[in-house]
Amino acid sequence: MSRSWERMVQKNSSQLNKQRKKLGKPSIYSSDKSATADIFKGRNFVLPSTLVALAAIYLLLGMGSEQEVMSSSLTWIVVALYVLLAVVIFLRRPFLKVDKNSLSTIKFNRDRRLTSDQIEKIKVGPGSVVIEMKGTKDRKGKVRKGGNWVFTRLINRYDTNAMGERLERFAKSFNIPFEK
Repeated sequence: MSRSWERMVQKNSSQLNKQRKKLGKPSIYSSDKSATADIFKGRNFVLPSTLVALAAIYLLLGMGSEQEVMSSSLTWIVVALYVLLAVVIFLRRPFLKVDKNSLSTIKFNRDRRLTSDQIEKIKVGPGSVVIEMKGTKDRKGKVRKGGNWVFTRLINRYDTNAMGERLERFAKSFNIPFEK
């Protein structure tokens, strides 16, 4: 089914469910797409701890030198902003969402989505999952390949075993090469 058709079915079913709710009848089915999706969440420790370490170094260097009051307050502001950025990055959890025909994640503060026809291969190793994308042609005819999606247990604390099992089912349903 095409995406536009799926959106139309979802819109019509949500309107029908609203009407049925007003009449006191149960809904026909849930139109929530996240009910069919599996979401694997991780936790980012490396970058926040690096930012806190940089803030501590900046604080030590700022307090070690003799400065004016204005520079001292500026040092505290910079340290506070580094720590705030570390907290924001720590609280924003990275994820992999596996829908029925697409994968999505957050990369460089933007939501990225791959459909099944854009995936070349899925590799699962001990502690890591790599999703390789197919190349796309630019205006000059050169094949440009996007960066691979890499999910690791060491850096972002993903449950790579569960991700590998779910991605194996995803790969089988769309005939995508899968390596263990």
